[in-house]
Amino acid sequence: MATLVLDNGAYTAKIGYSSEEVRVIPNCQFRSKTSRMKTFTANQLDEIKDPSALFYILPIQKGYLVNWDVQRKVWDHLFGKEMFKESMNEILFEEYRFQSALRINAGSLSARRYFRAQPYELCCLVVDSGFSFTHIAPYCRSRRMKDAIRRISVGGKLLTNHLKEIISYRQLHVMDETHVINQVKEDVCFVSQDFYKDMAVAQLKGRDNTVMRDYVLPDFGAIKKGFCKPADQVVLSGKYKTGEQILRLANERFAVPEMLFRPSDIGIREMGLPEAIVDSVASLSEDMQPHMYGNIILTGGNVLFPGFRERLEAELRSLVPAHVPVKVTLPENPITYAWEGGKLVANDPDYEEMVVTRDDYEENGHFVCEEKFDI
Repeated sequence: MATLVLDNGAYTAKIGYSSEEVRVIPNCQFRSKTSRMKTFTANQLDEIKDPSALFYILPIQKGYLVNWDVQRKVWDHLFGKEMFKESMNEILFEEYRFQSALRINAGSLSARRYFRAQPYELCCLVVDSGFSFTHIAPYCRSRRMKDAIRRISVGGKLLTNHLKEIISYRQLHVMDETHVINQVKEDVCFVSQDFYKDMAVAQLKGRDNTVMRDYVLPDFGAIKKGFCKPADQVVLSGKYKTGEQILRLANERFAVPEMLFRPSDIGIREMGLPEAIVDSVASLSEDMQPHMYGNIILTGGNVLFPGFRERLEAELRSLVPAHVPVKVTLPENPITYAWEGGKLVANDPDYEEMVVTRDDYEENGHFVCEEKFDI
């Protein structure tokens, strides 16, 4: 019997049976001001012809599931069409009538996925930079080292909101255009390898400014999705004759992702990612530390910024003793990496011992779930 694997992320849900491929679907509802405030759920976003002035109704805020009504509608959509705590148990066993369920952290699933690919490794450090937060979690022999877990209050949502504020202040009011600016962020932002050098380049005029890009905003008529102008088509002075609405982006491209490495730049009094990793590893035993630095795995949507892996590895190299090897691995698809770990768990010989069955739940109630699931 196939097992349904769900990675219920704050921004996207990754779902699919263990015998099939994964689907990545928005874990939220949307309301569109251009569609008379009609509500759309999950991948119904694809039905919206004009996503301008679109705003999100998110079930998860700052890492906590706070809106069960929205989450239930997303799950109704996913479970009906495609195939926490006490409320979650009740919904899974009593409403959806699951035969069994296993609740597990995404980081633990990523670690399982990594250990399956690297069977001779005993340790790894999972860096999960997602929608709400960036988490650092060390694992040894598949066991999570709880006291060494670190969290940075910077995620994809904060980056998008900051980019909206910058563009609104400098060029065009886009505070209501979360969906569009999120796409801009994903298309043009990158992690700088030398922040001050790139900042100097971004201030140059004309073709010498190799950082500058012109981004064509969608009009949801002729232009369904925004895109960057080819370099040879950029008009440096005057206006484009095409009537396209343009955003000219320079230092915003790398200043926004820089928040992951230097949160203090925008007043968040926390360590940046390299320092947080060093702090996490330093709390472990000395014999374990080299294994962690040599097996760092990146997951989550933010690690897809060009240059992210290289910058992190370079900064760690400067912070870690020279004799200790540092290796940072970026998987082929870091967004679905944890889901792939869940797919492996579904085929684990000990899977039946890990789950809570509906019979267990009906006999023992919520207690059996809280006792068995260490999340």
